[in-house]
Amino acid sequence: MRRFALPLIAVLLAAGFIALIVFGVSQTGADRSLDNAVASAKPVTAPQYAKQLPSLNGPARSLADFRGKVVVLNLWASWCPPCREEAPLLEKTQKRIQSQGGTVVGVTWNDSIPDAKKFAAEVGMTYPQLRDVDGTFAKAYGTKGLPETFIINRQGRIVALRRGEVDTAFLNEKLYPLFRNGSVK
Repeated sequence: MRRFALPLIAVLLAAGFIALIVFGVSQTGADRSLDNAVASAKPVTAPQYAKQLPSLNGPARSLADFRGKVVVLNLWASWCPPCREEAPLLEKTQKRIQSQGGTVVGVTWNDSIPDAKKFAAEVGMTYPQLRDVDGTFAKAYGTKGLPETFIINRQGRIVALRRGEVDTAFLNEKLYPLFRNGSVK
């Protein structure tokens, strides 16, 4: 009997350990509460709306500083190939919406300052660039990968989001209708 007890205990301990790991991994999944709210057409106030973030080239700012404007919030990093791919479209978008009460705001996440500055210069980013220094900003948005883009209306509520590279179709459908006459010149 004792001969079977020791292996049985070892198997039970191993199974318990594996169950604990599976439970832990399942509990660290991305927070998709923003996705669910947007999908159900219940815009929610942008998380960390008043949190001041350091800028790449200026004073610290928060999303609240842009209240009254339509904001295209884009989380990116210099090491992210899709971020480089979408950068020209975001810059073009900035040029289209800035005169109509809109702006793109970039937030670099999990990146070094020199690399982020170099990237922003290389791709020609002219819109505000902020830094998520400790990762709490990205975490509040449920960010697990880059790039991610959130459309925030003039009242500071998220009305659309894209987890992954943004494209013209997404902007045409979700962003431009927020402007007068549903379009931007």
